[in-house]
Amino acid sequence: MSSTASISVPDVSNSTITLTGGEAIVEILERAGVGPMFGMGGFQLLPFYEAVRRKGLQHFLINDERVGAFAADAYARMTNKPGVCDATLGPGATNLVTALVESYNAGIPQVVFVGDTHRDHSWKNMTQEARQMDILRPAVKEVIRIERSSRVPELVRRAFAVATSGRPGPVVVDVPEDIAHEAFDYPVDDLWIDPATTAFPAYRSRPAAQEIERAAALIAGAERPLLLVGGGIHISSAYGALQELAEQQAIPVAHTLSGKGTIACTHQLSAGLFGRYSRIANDLIETSDCLVVVGCKLGEIATKRFQLFDGSKPIIHLESLPEEIGRTTRADVALVGDAKLGLEDLAEALRDRSARAMSARAGYVAEVPERMAKWREGAKDRLEATETPINMGRMLNELNREMPEDSVLVADGGFAAHWGGLLYDTKKAGRRFVADRGFASIGYGLPGAMGAQLAVPGQPVIGITGDGGFNMVLGELETARRAGTPFTLMIVNNAASGYIKALQHAMYGEYQSSDLIEMNYAEIARDFGCHGTRVEDPEQIAPAIRAANEERTVPSVIDVVVTRDPAKMLPGVDNRTLKVTKGDRPV
Repeated sequence: MSSTASISVPDVSNSTITLTGGEAIVEILERAGVGPMFGMGGFQLLPFYEAVRRKGLQHFLINDERVGAFAADAYARMTNKPGVCDATLGPGATNLVTALVESYNAGIPQVVFVGDTHRDHSWKNMTQEARQMDILRPAVKEVIRIERSSRVPELVRRAFAVATSGRPGPVVVDVPEDIAHEAFDYPVDDLWIDPATTAFPAYRSRPAAQEIERAAALIAGAERPLLLVGGGIHISSAYGALQELAEQQAIPVAHTLSGKGTIACTHQLSAGLFGRYSRIANDLIETSDCLVVVGCKLGEIATKRFQLFDGSKPIIHLESLPEEIGRTTRADVALVGDAKLGLEDLAEALRDRSARAMSARAGYVAEVPERMAKWREGAKDRLEATETPINMGRMLNELNREMPEDSVLVADGGFAAHWGGLLYDTKKAGRRFVADRGFASIGYGLPGAMGAQLAVPGQPVIGITGDGGFNMVLGELETARRAGTPFTLMIVNNAASGYIKALQHAMYGEYQSSDLIEMNYAEIARDFGCHGTRVEDPEQIAPAIRAANEERTVPSVIDVVVTRDPAKMLPGVDNRTLKVTKGDRPV
């Protein structure tokens, strides 16, 4: 891989260069300074692969295209650069769908190259032919099909521009076999890319000034304002702007699962997770008199299935995608624009009132660490549990103690994300917690950790996945070892599809198709040539984490044998299982 992004500007010469379409694609990718690519080759894209080899760009063969797109997604989250992956036609293309929907829903840009049939023979029962563009189109921002060789550079540039602008997302470039293989004389001055589109978000926009003033007036008049932040803070890299507003105006910050890390969980103003599971944030929402929602779609989990907000307090909603404002929850002030720029504008509009706000809200913000300390005391039975099999709370608490501040935790969808979102503490702002909450598919933990480790090779990366999620992708341990990614994968081994079994327990007390057989995943890891440790005693967790962090040559797997009691498998009550009648107050 090139050590620096070789961004070029148009060459004013009239010279041409003869390239295949696959080579022309790689010329633009090299100029975009792309990071590692992931894919599985086929005949259609062979010229692309040969050009990658000759250029010395970094590309990893994966064993399943979905995993390649997951790894590219995680790399993009960590670097704020578009992920790049590829697939052959037919089953390669259709295998991408789940991962592309994750990126699409989460606002993560990818540029995805998919081979297609030779146009002279399309729809003549070609091998692996399918209506792949129709299948992929609903899963991405745009599908771009290249129909003329001369347009390859233009349309690859277009893919980057669409992927990184507005609310970012994945873009598929459909490359027919003949376009990839046939040579064309490309003008040298067409081999360029706009540097602004090689990172995201490209071309930010500010909210309207009059709406900023309306929002500032509401905040200034509030006694107990509360910031509710989602993954849009990460997309915008708005950490400094968020913390400045929170500190200058004495406003606590609560986060969604995707928004974790937008402010350090150890910060005095951090109220932790809100929504389905909460430490103290849901209580603060109930007593707040002004809610400032930033980069959050206010979906089912963030709103406890749309029950958390009763309409009694004003809501300011800052969001880059205007159609998300008011979609689930009424907003009194709509701020359409980039999170970073919008927060900066709010801070500037309120700057003269900072001293008064800090004085008036001193007692309010002092409640946050007091409530958090009380919560920790109440959760001590889980955080410091000595029972075997191991309590999930104890496992997360040991991670809090052992992981350094620059470490990254990647949480698989569902079970691992909810436990991690509630109990894990990031120690400084930034992408320190990565959860695939766009689609919440399980199977993200291993490839997500691999992609994250490639993005931050010098930092400790740990993934948490269930045994069910690991079973989906365990073959990718081979990929991770081949890629030289020394992340740690912590497998929550409860011999079950844990979330489903816990829901069945809550609703029926009986179980169907939710149990797995007992497996020793440490032995499996060692068979792959990786470091493997099985932990059955909570006192062994910390030494296992330290040993894994010290291993910097191969991936490490920590197989943690956790509770088999379905009543203890969730971090709290899932509100979907509650049957609420009039007069009830669900806990």
